[in-house]
Amino acid sequence: KHLKLFCRDGKVSSVSVDMGKAMLDAAQIPVLTEKPRMIDNPVEIGGKPYRVTCVSVGNPHCVVFCDAIDSLDLERIGPDFEYAELFPERVNTEFVRVVNRNNLRMRVWERGSGETLACGTGACASVVASALCGVCSREATVKLLGGDLDIRWSDEDDHVYMTGPAAFVFDGEIAL
Repeated sequence: KHLKLFCRDGKVSSVSVDMGKAMLDAAQIPVLTEKPRMIDNPVEIGGKPYRVTCVSVGNPHCVVFCDAIDSLDLERIGPDFEYAELFPERVNTEFVRVVNRNNLRMRVWERGSGETLACGTGACASVVASALCGVCSREATVKLLGGDLDIRWSDEDDHVYMTGPAAFVFDGEIAL
């Protein structure tokens, strides 16, 4: 896998990672459907209609496009997606607002965790889904509650590359 460090003033300022190829085969994600892929597909979750695109970037994701992501009641609808029969291994769900062809805003409900501030694989899945649905280019900045990630779905090798900021978090020692 590809890992590239970018430095400023002698310190790592951002990191780029090759996340591999996005998986679109519904059976492998897994999604319980007869369709080979779930791209902009109508479904009913929690008694409401949605259009979803399902992608795996090492884990299963369901991308839902909507305009008012800030007012979504994720505590209520997140579990509806996570535990929907459609997803036998549960699913991470990204609620995405397309700002323009190179910028997305995203909130994420992670299976087993609830709403989180960021999700790298979810940001990757969101750009892949957006490109597949024709609402975004294959390269975009995804704005999450925890910060921005730059995602590129390469035309050359079909891999997804994620670049984000690096920050010193802590220093410690392990006592033996």
